[in-house]
Amino acid sequence: MRSDMIKKGLERTPHRALLKGTGVPQSQMDKPFIGVATSFTDLIPGHVGMRDLERFIEKGVHSGGGHAFFFGIPGVCDGMAMGHKGMHYSLPTRELIADMVESVAEAHRLDGLVLLTNCDKITPGMLMAAVRLNIPCIVVTAGPMMSGRGTSGRKYSFVSDTFEAMARYKAGVINDKELQVCEDNACPGMGSCQGLFTANTMAILTETMGMSLPRCGTALAVSALKRRIAFASGEKIVELVHTDVKPRDIMTREAFENAIRVDLALGGSSNTVLHLLAIANEAGVELPLELFDILGKDTPQLASMNPAGEHFMEDLDIAGGVSGVLKQLGSKIKDTQTLFGLTTHQLADSIQNVDDDVIRPLTNPIKKEGGIAILSGNIAPKGAVVKQSGVSAPMMHFEGVARCFDAEELAMAAIMEGKITSGDVVVIRYEGPKGGPGMREMLAPTAAIMGMGLGDSVALITDGRFSGGTRGPCIGHISPEAAEGGPIALVVDGDKILLDIPNRRLELLVDEETLATRRLGWRSPEPKIKGGWLARYAKVVTSAHTGAITTAD
Repeated sequence: MRSDMIKKGLERTPHRALLKGTGVPQSQMDKPFIGVATSFTDLIPGHVGMRDLERFIEKGVHSGGGHAFFFGIPGVCDGMAMGHKGMHYSLPTRELIADMVESVAEAHRLDGLVLLTNCDKITPGMLMAAVRLNIPCIVVTAGPMMSGRGTSGRKYSFVSDTFEAMARYKAGVINDKELQVCEDNACPGMGSCQGLFTANTMAILTETMGMSLPRCGTALAVSALKRRIAFASGEKIVELVHTDVKPRDIMTREAFENAIRVDLALGGSSNTVLHLLAIANEAGVELPLELFDILGKDTPQLASMNPAGEHFMEDLDIAGGVSGVLKQLGSKIKDTQTLFGLTTHQLADSIQNVDDDVIRPLTNPIKKEGGIAILSGNIAPKGAVVKQSGVSAPMMHFEGVARCFDAEELAMAAIMEGKITSGDVVVIRYEGPKGGPGMREMLAPTAAIMGMGLGDSVALITDGRFSGGTRGPCIGHISPEAAEGGPIALVVDGDKILLDIPNRRLELLVDEETLATRRLGWRSPEPKIKGGWLARYAKVVTSAHTGAITTAD
């Protein structure tokens, strides 16, 4: 075992003394040492219930014949970081989390890891660490929140209801009381946000790839089932150490393709494009951005999930969960191995009944194409991403007039002041991985556009990214970004922009000669953040089309 390097032999006497100083008895020295990377924090609703899950993981590890050691991993709540300086830190923490898990596991020679996670950047960061380390690992996602309840039995979803409520209130659509009811009821307790936002999408894709146990991706945070999954995961990691099943045995190219197909079929968060690319890079798996679009044209959307649709995570779990989606996708899913022994086809076959109203069959899809589309054109030569499952039919093809803003706050102010009108294309730039830095999510302006009733007449494009809660004609991840001199930096107010999602085009309707002249006058702007670790991050982070990974260069 790896841990023998700190507990076996005469020369490890000091190491054993330190272990005993933590309370480890001699009787445990021959057992596998299992690290439990826990992202518990009082700051995030999706993580406040992890103390309970930690107990059950620890019980499982000891029942399985291992010895558990907890160590902490930080978490950032994107909802609380939204709309201010804090959002600059969200995506970059993905790299920090991967580095921290790697550091502790290597320094202490742990034999295996249970990765306890839930919200947006924490799950992909832990998966990046898992394939980088390539030691036995299992993921436990803490589960989604129950939907909130308002007047007349209405279900509330935190992201779509609270952020859009601000704009509806500003527009006079709802009053003080209705706004307060939304605020008081949108988050009824622990768990990740109730719809198919980034956290829940990543939990589902983790299960799809075989890195967590069945139902882990959809079982509610408050459920006894989640406790049982935590216990079983603790037992399973000890077995994985003994059988030497490693993440790269599970997260193969075929497993990533399955994850993309499930994402497309459910209409999941566009952030998963960034995260799957980054995880695949760590795994040494070639996963080009174009693959999302190739599979998207061959993968129908089978579910109508909040925020763009009607169903919540609790509905998806009851309908059949991930295994139900695999069953409905049928032969489009490749038969890959999972860390718990069953293959994806065996999992699909284990489901007797799927609720066709929630997870439709291939013969009766919501839409003929998957939820995500990859666009390109002279604004985005290296690609851009749109969650087409959240775009209404009239906006699938749109030509509008550019309104340019060099920061999210400037755009948000213009929207809330009523300065954005029908026919506009809001251009938010210098918000990419380098320019942000940190590629902030643009949920506030996109929600404001929808809340103002402009979702069928205004588009938004950015080199930043969007929350999983974003809906409407919002195109992000534009590459190259403005801070690198990408063409989005050359757009000026009044330019015509064409959005043609069916033909995967995003075009600035300006001739090349004019653009060449503008390019001669472009100068790289001063960094928005000049100190702290984000200044270092900006120097090594790559473009969105590569997953916004960091390099050693």
